[in-house]
Amino acid sequence: MTHSDVQPEPDPRRWKALIFICLAQLMVVLDGTVVNIALPHAQADLGFSDANRQWVITAYALGFGGLLLLGGRISDMWGRRRAFMVGLVGFAAASALGGAAVSTEMLIGARALQGVFAALLAPAALSLLTVTFSEAKERAKAFGIYGAISGGGAAIGLILGGILTEYLNWRWTLYINVVFAAIALAGAVWEIREPAGARHRGRLDIPGVLLASSGLAAVVYGFSRASTDGWSDSVTIAVLVAAVVLLAAFAVVQARVREPLLPLRVVANRNRGGAYLSLGLAVIGMFGMFLFLTFYLQVVLGYSPVVAGVAFLPMVVGMMIGSTQIGARLAVRIPPRLLMAPGLLVGACGLAILAQMKVDSPYAAVVLPGLFLIGLGLGTTFMPAMSVATHGVQPRDAGVASAMVNTSQQIGGAIGTALLNTIATSATAAYVTSHSSLVTSPAAGQALKMEAMVHGFSVGIWWAVAALVLSAVVAFTLITTGRLSATERPDEDEETVPAIHGL
Repeated sequence: MTHSDVQPEPDPRRWKALIFICLAQLMVVLDGTVVNIALPHAQADLGFSDANRQWVITAYALGFGGLLLLGGRISDMWGRRRAFMVGLVGFAAASALGGAAVSTEMLIGARALQGVFAALLAPAALSLLTVTFSEAKERAKAFGIYGAISGGGAAIGLILGGILTEYLNWRWTLYINVVFAAIALAGAVWEIREPAGARHRGRLDIPGVLLASSGLAAVVYGFSRASTDGWSDSVTIAVLVAAVVLLAAFAVVQARVREPLLPLRVVANRNRGGAYLSLGLAVIGMFGMFLFLTFYLQVVLGYSPVVAGVAFLPMVVGMMIGSTQIGARLAVRIPPRLLMAPGLLVGACGLAILAQMKVDSPYAAVVLPGLFLIGLGLGTTFMPAMSVATHGVQPRDAGVASAMVNTSQQIGGAIGTALLNTIATSATAAYVTSHSSLVTSPAAGQALKMEAMVHGFSVGIWWAVAALVLSAVVAFTLITTGRLSATERPDEDEETVPAIHGL
């Protein structure tokens, strides 16, 4: 594919298109958390076991995380607009099926189907953004808005889930997607256009599809199982070993086939590789924090689902400010790493404030400032990170590069939830053991139980701080590109060798 120096005229409908692309992305991201708060109500209604409760969450993550690379490549080959529209229709249908579920199996199946269509929809949305906005300032602004939605979507999901569950019914946490999808689909029909000549003309790498999908699904399942059954569980160990073997085989296959599912030029580039790794580490910290704080607000502070959801608002506000006012404005003036590394350290400071939580900590003194700083820092980070992660790719690789952004976040979320949950649980058990001699009455026993739980959360959050600091180091060390200019030259195949040496 030849690359012309003549820049095509920008699509006059691009800003309207951005609204619908962001709406679709919001739907995909918030579905990772919107059902969480509704789970106890769904469990009471359908009568499923505690073991199956985890599967309502895991089924979505498995379908989504396992098929992202395939979804990204299909959007490259099939056309991003078409993939986007099919993804919307499928996601809406799966959501309606889940909302109407009359059994546990029907709900879990619908959640898995949601994940499958999300794996097509999410890369299509980000790659549409990548090929639609080519001018530097506009691209920064568009990615700023998209980054705020992607980062804040999980918190918005908790807020929306609480409101829908408390005032309507748990089923509306799924039905609401039909409304979102219908609006986004109408926008796709009328406003979204894909630039000509941006498709990947070739065959699908079937061995790569099988290895990547099974390997990524095994990673997600292995870490999800570890969070409930422990790291010493034989099935957990077997699944994680299988994941390593499958992904290693995938890397070997990708280096040898003529038309790989994931061209190594996409990830071997120093800057993009650094962005994927940095995003994954940041999400480890963020998802661990969501897990602990949701329990802290409802179990320890006694908040209702709605109030617990609304308590996350400072993070959403911080995310919007960081993405649109700091990240988008400075991205065209300073190198990405000078935004990402400080942003991640600000987020780490927010987590460090949350780690001071006690059983009787006032919300305004600990949770509010901590959440705001996390949102501000990660909002500032996500915008340049997503832009770097898709910067300079050949148009025919935009979908699979976008899929790698979502893959790093999904894997980071699965690892963060499992790893930090295990650390927190161990810390809680150790605290109870070391303080059990102080229990002299049932009331003292209950107080110790709460103190131990909060101690465990605090220890887990300190590990999340470490994940964000490590992410900042990765971003500052690996991402060496200058300002993200309008005249980016897409990678050529022969350029990948110097890129690998750069690593």
